[in-house]
Amino acid sequence: MKTSESLLTKHLRRALGVTATLSIVAIAPAHAQDAQEQAQDVEKIAVVGTRAAPRSVADSSVPIDIIGTEEFANQGSTDMVSMLQTLVPSFNVNDQPINDASTLVRPANLRGMASDHTLVLVNGKRRHRSAVITFLGGGLSDGAQGPDISVIPSVALKQVEVLRDGAAAQYGSDAIAGVVNFVLKDDTEGGVVEFRTGSYFEGDGDMFQIAANVGVPLSDAGFANFSAEYRTADDTSRSVQRDDAAALVAAGNTAVADPAQIWGSPEIKHDVKLFANLGLELNADAEAYLFGNYAEREVEGGFYFRNPHNRGGVNDGGTNDNGDQLLLVGDLTPDGTGNCPTDIVVGDNVLLNQRYIDLVANNPDCFAFNEILPGGFTPRFGGTVKDSSLVFGTKGEIANEWGYDISVNLGRNEIDFAIKNTINPSLGPDTPFEFSPGKYIQSEQTFDFDLTKAVDIGLDDPLYFAGGFQYRNESYESIAGDPASYEIGPLASQGFGIGSNGFPGLSARSQGKASRNNIALYVDAEMYATENLLLTAALRYEDFSDFGNTTKGKVSFRYELMEDIALRGAFSTGFKAPTIGQNNVRNVTTAFGTDGRLIDRATLPPTDPIAAQVGGEPLQPEESESYSLGVVASFDNGLFFTADYYNIEVTDRISTVSGIALTQDDIDALLARGIRDASSFSEVSYFANDFDTTTEGVDVVANYGMEMFGGDTKFALAYNWTSTTVDQASEFISADRIRMIEDNLPAVRYSLTANHTNGDWRLLGRVNYAGSIFEDHLDSGLPIDKVGSEFTLDLEFGYHVSENFELVVGAKNALDEEPDRNVLYDNEIAGSKFPTTSPIGINGGFYYVRGLYTF
Repeated sequence: MKTSESLLTKHLRRALGVTATLSIVAIAPAHAQDAQEQAQDVEKIAVVGTRAAPRSVADSSVPIDIIGTEEFANQGSTDMVSMLQTLVPSFNVNDQPINDASTLVRPANLRGMASDHTLVLVNGKRRHRSAVITFLGGGLSDGAQGPDISVIPSVALKQVEVLRDGAAAQYGSDAIAGVVNFVLKDDTEGGVVEFRTGSYFEGDGDMFQIAANVGVPLSDAGFANFSAEYRTADDTSRSVQRDDAAALVAAGNTAVADPAQIWGSPEIKHDVKLFANLGLELNADAEAYLFGNYAEREVEGGFYFRNPHNRGGVNDGGTNDNGDQLLLVGDLTPDGTGNCPTDIVVGDNVLLNQRYIDLVANNPDCFAFNEILPGGFTPRFGGTVKDSSLVFGTKGEIANEWGYDISVNLGRNEIDFAIKNTINPSLGPDTPFEFSPGKYIQSEQTFDFDLTKAVDIGLDDPLYFAGGFQYRNESYESIAGDPASYEIGPLASQGFGIGSNGFPGLSARSQGKASRNNIALYVDAEMYATENLLLTAALRYEDFSDFGNTTKGKVSFRYELMEDIALRGAFSTGFKAPTIGQNNVRNVTTAFGTDGRLIDRATLPPTDPIAAQVGGEPLQPEESESYSLGVVASFDNGLFFTADYYNIEVTDRISTVSGIALTQDDIDALLARGIRDASSFSEVSYFANDFDTTTEGVDVVANYGMEMFGGDTKFALAYNWTSTTVDQASEFISADRIRMIEDNLPAVRYSLTANHTNGDWRLLGRVNYAGSIFEDHLDSGLPIDKVGSEFTLDLEFGYHVSENFELVVGAKNALDEEPDRNVLYDNEIAGSKFPTTSPIGINGGFYYVRGLYTF
């Protein structure tokens, strides 16, 4: 845990220095743009964060970022999580080169919290969770189960609203760090077609994307807006040859690949996203709405290399009295009379061992996997993600000026895992090499009924009252894989592993469906107590069928000190309910143990007998208290900036515990109770209320525009400092894991963007900075104490070939900056050239061409 004093003072000075510099720039009236034009840029209207009339960003009592379509378009990233990281100061996401399900749905972090501490809305309605649980989430997001925002195409968006403040009392569970609301386009005419292609400077990772949006009228009183996107991307490799693989090659094993293991971005075989948004005015006081999506994405990435001499359960036959590595040999005879050798020393290259050649390779009664996989093997892991949703309802006004909104919200996310270039060792020579290990499905159904009314209480402005009811049912279903992925083959009794190696299939006896429901009641009020003082309050009660009820509240204020400057602040309590998946999922994954060897780690429900044997208990909700205090300024000359301090305390945080090895006493006790698979796993993990944290930070956002070089230039700054301290942790969380939670995200991150437009052309430059981090390499007790800070530069040039067509060329990380080399464990462990959780990624520079046709 951290013992040094908070760096708040230092970073407040830095933040204030930046804003002061911008203020000095802003007082140069000779270069300021027309004030009215600037006001239009700043006066962005947000729906999220208030249940009264929508407010501008400057008038909100809590920090909100509004990101428009143009801002999404003007960058090299193509997936939603990377786009948000560029534009939101406290939003972080890492590449996930080899990280099980995290490869399919990357966990993102807002304000230093886990990926499921941010509530996601679409058009103000709760977005369902992903079925993917990030079993290996880089410490901070281990075990998190958040929504998959990558299924939302940027071409479908009118704007994105990011509420950077606790909002569980307003919106319910998960909104500890904040809320992200994706607002869909509602145009009744026109549209856009966009294509994009690019590649990394290394010559790999070729990407192609095409997207389109069109709006049409729906009778004379409505709209129908449709969006589609299709994307593919090749994988990348940033690997070096592992020492063990190099030694095999040097000893004459020509079947070993170089590199034997691939570290890089996964291959996206196809990524299809469809969205529709419809609205219809029913009469002067009511309208109906409907929106929904379907998305499908197939991803395939690398996995760890299986050494043909010592992979446990495949080739590892133990050691002899001299400590020499022996080969695992199976007896294929029905009655076990093959007299197969168990003492073959693998040496430098077992393929050249004459005893192996005579007694195994040329003996039909005996078998070793070196016969069919002489160079070992490296599985390819991935799957297909399918996501769908449908929301429909009506809103308007009834008697006595009561506003209402009634809606039904249906959501479903499915992940169908796949693994190939691997084996079920227990099946011996009859093993297939491709498997379908199973599916997970998350389903949610929500009914919302909201009421609003402006109540005259004798002041200049009315009291805005809101109240409502929500019912939500959610389920998590596990579906068994194909039988070969979990089958106990004839060689299992001889020490060969069971199931598809690397990701064993979910067995038929472990499949099932669990569900729960909850109801919520809330009240919300806003009022101007004086002309300059806005006060808000919210209270929410929720009752869950599986663990009980909770009541949370929030108060906030905004006080206008003078015409251009206001103070704002908030205090809230929050919670995050344990998900159905966290309570019920079963998974076995391959990870590195502290001895540097691959192990099979089972993640089990906390109430499973094996988990309970080593401390597992029923989950309880996480609880939070947070407060924020900030300043917002909007000047007539075009300068707009906000600076906000936040402090978030979270107790009973839910996470997967560090792997626990079962003792022989544990195994004996479980076997005596009839728990047959007690000895199947090297380590066991489970979900637990594992630790408490305090997170504090500062966000600074600033915008300014001016005339320059005969055109218009807009400057934008997004700055964040975040510090997390683990206040208390269970005995099952390791010291390196604590350091990952505290220091794996950069303490300081910022970007400064300049976008210059002059007639038909424009030029954008963006400088990005990410501070240094700590990495526990491969989550296996291999500390890299300092992955150094980095600057990167993004460049983009656009030219309007015609009124309707713009051609853009650009480069993300244009100087091809790379993170510090992994000099400690690159060759020795797993062949990773760079620290895998580097905040700038491991792929280097990316160049692209984009064409945009509007009509």
